[in-house]
Amino acid sequence: MASSASLQDDVASNPLLQDFEFPPFDVIEPNHVRPGIRALLNNLESDLEELEQNLEPSWPKLVEPLEKITDRLSVVWGILNHLKSVKDSSELRSAIEDIQPEKVKFQLRLGQSKPIYNAFKAIRESPDWETLSEARKRIVESQIKEAILNGVSLEDDKREHFNRIEQELEKLSQKFGENVLDATKRFEKLITDKKEIEGLPATALGLAAQSAVSKGHENATAENGPWVITLDAPSYIAVMQHARNRSLREEVYRAYLSFASSGDLDNTEIIEQILKLRLEKAKLLNYNNYAEVSMATKMATVDKAEELLEKLRRASWDAAVKDIEDLKKFSKSQGASEGANLTHWDISFWSERLRESKYDINEEELRPFFSLPKVIDALFNLAKTLFGIEIESADGLAPVWNDDVRFFRVKDSSGSPIAYFYFDPYSRPSEKRQGAWMDEVFARSRVLSRNGTSTRLPVAHMVCNQSPPVGNKPSLMTFLEVETVFHEFGHALQHMLTKQDEGLVAGIRGIEWDAVELPSQFMENWCYHRETLMGIAKHFETGESLPEEVYLKLVAARTFRAGSQSLRQIKFASVDLELHTKYVPGGQESIYDVDRRVSERTQVIPPFPEDRFLCGFSHIFAGGYAAGYYSYKWAEVLSADAFSAFEDVGLDNSKAVQETGHRFRETILALGGGQAPLEVFVQFRGREPTPDALLSHNGLLSVAASA
Repeated sequence: MASSASLQDDVASNPLLQDFEFPPFDVIEPNHVRPGIRALLNNLESDLEELEQNLEPSWPKLVEPLEKITDRLSVVWGILNHLKSVKDSSELRSAIEDIQPEKVKFQLRLGQSKPIYNAFKAIRESPDWETLSEARKRIVESQIKEAILNGVSLEDDKREHFNRIEQELEKLSQKFGENVLDATKRFEKLITDKKEIEGLPATALGLAAQSAVSKGHENATAENGPWVITLDAPSYIAVMQHARNRSLREEVYRAYLSFASSGDLDNTEIIEQILKLRLEKAKLLNYNNYAEVSMATKMATVDKAEELLEKLRRASWDAAVKDIEDLKKFSKSQGASEGANLTHWDISFWSERLRESKYDINEEELRPFFSLPKVIDALFNLAKTLFGIEIESADGLAPVWNDDVRFFRVKDSSGSPIAYFYFDPYSRPSEKRQGAWMDEVFARSRVLSRNGTSTRLPVAHMVCNQSPPVGNKPSLMTFLEVETVFHEFGHALQHMLTKQDEGLVAGIRGIEWDAVELPSQFMENWCYHRETLMGIAKHFETGESLPEEVYLKLVAARTFRAGSQSLRQIKFASVDLELHTKYVPGGQESIYDVDRRVSERTQVIPPFPEDRFLCGFSHIFAGGYAAGYYSYKWAEVLSADAFSAFEDVGLDNSKAVQETGHRFRETILALGGGQAPLEVFVQFRGREPTPDALLSHNGLLSVAASA
């Protein structure tokens, strides 16, 4: 048995418990998780008891100590969640799984604290209420609402039931995400005959050979193989877009369609359970369904979200039908035997061929013009122009979890640091989950100042999954990967450029979920701005600029298949809302019946009966988008309208663009969750948003008018 002294030493030296300026990502091991989190929860429990005993309905005696408790937990748990996403291992999984119920139990205890809830209500009802700043009022109102949604008003037996549901939901979401990662890793197709992968571009062959090397085929080369195809996005997308071998496309598509839906990794029952428990939770809180719970903290209502989706669906449908007709015609003209009855594994392939033919754009031939170092330089230059900030490398200042991770410092026009961020760009299928995301490491906060005088600065991380460098070439990106980096950087900017010192509503905190995609989608628009794109697009070897005619074709191609792309997002959003409003768990209809029913209105080519896309729909079953996927479309309306403010003043009018950028920074990026997003938008734009700019950018405006 270890002596209590040595246990105390272990806890004292545990990296999770240190007072760090930046998280010690490089030294945190799975064996630190259980003792570290237990010690942290014990400390926080004592802090909470002390807070409840000495409570007064005032900022220093209520909100400041509460912020310290919630922040400490979110920072440390955020570190573990982050490592699980970028450096997964079975040891880390089981450590988090073991300790998670204790963490959820504490969160519920905190969220259901009657003394804290009553103290916030007392502030709300006090004569001083009108003297509070807008940000402080938002904090009080949000804390009261969150407490009710956390079950503070439930009677004892109902509260116990509610708490059991929360514990179970946390476990199920965790398991869902693990199954998705494991199912992605499980599929591998070894190919030895080059004829089988004809059409795959050099970058994809290099990646497939690199995968083969990592699976033990040490002599694999891009030229001679063998090659390993996986379901990881860069590999899967390359096959669907470029493999001439139709049966290979079918095999890989069917694997993707059905992954995480059978055997020990089957997510079907997990989805059923999640939906059943979410509905139970909604009923306990006196809501009709879980979508109403979700909307309680958003800009939209269920009706408003459905109304927007239907308006966009009508505007997109005919264009999407025409997209398919165009593909059929084109593939027939190319002598394709499948031309008359194109199916799901043909769409991406023939879309790419049609795009190449129509706009003479070959995504793969563009890659050498989009090398990661150039993209980053252009992005930082744009941020300087629009928002008056300098971004410089600060590698080595903060520990990182992988040698490929970069660290940057953000400075204002006076040269003072105002924020920092990590950037983890490359795909690592064996340990890193798919997709791209931004999250906070620290939020800006006056209360959590390290030296008692200056505000604690925000720190973010941006994570992507693009093709890694192959050999001595830098990461050469597709245009979509360029847009993804701009998107995640938009999120990071809102977190880092906040001027809000109240930590509970600083940066991305406290912003309604359906407004949070505004700055990210706004930044994507700049990828089509001539000066920005020409700043990026320099050939990585020769330095030659992207030819002007190619730039014009890229802009023209922006609306290529816009109807189909729009419908795809509308399908995801609609099936999400349908499952969280009308679906009855254990009733006549299965989750797959719901998916098929929604698809009749949102997919021109109906899904196969065996389609199990829901089993990989992590956004709503393992992420924060449950009854919230519509937020992408909702925020797209806001972001397109915001960008049209720059178009209105003239994108080549640098003075007006800078002035508009300054206004964007001082409103949308600076105010955080301290003001209602609609008010913030109106401050920037001078009026409420309309969907016209979005439909116009997508080339769907005339369709919408007739609809």
